[in-house]
Amino acid sequence: MTHRLRPATLLDAGQLGSILHRFEQETPWMPKTHSAAEAIAFCDRMIARGWVTVAERLDSNLRQGFLARDGDEVCALYVDPDVCGRGLGKALLDQAKAETAHLRLWTFQANTGAMRFYLREGFVEAGRSDGLTTDEGLPDVEYHWHRAGMNEQTEPHR
Repeated sequence: MTHRLRPATLLDAGQLGSILHRFEQETPWMPKTHSAAEAIAFCDRMIARGWVTVAERLDSNLRQGFLARDGDEVCALYVDPDVCGRGLGKALLDQAKAETAHLRLWTFQANTGAMRFYLREGFVEAGRSDGLTTDEGLPDVEYHWHRAGMNEQTEPHR
């Protein structure tokens, strides 16, 4: 099964919202606070801002994952659970890394799979929160990634 990565269009919001909502509904530790319509509307807003890259199956045009990035902040990275572990999240993240010298993101501390993934992909922990400022009320962890030879205080080595 071959995939392509492409910028999202507003027509993708339904399928991407379904991926996001499915994560919330099927993750035992995740509070069930958003409707499917709210998830679609959230994806629609991110797409309208030009933040979203889609991983799409070539043989069916089925959207199977997405990454939303606002500058150096990864706001969302979700892959359909039916295809997790097949490299789609890594491909989306690799494209984001190719487009910027550093990335930062937050993930919930309960999401140990995501934490392992980001560490494996070269991110380092930058901080933790008690979750009091998140909509879900869950403690989270901040990660940063810097291209080799770069950090937040220096320019690239030439």
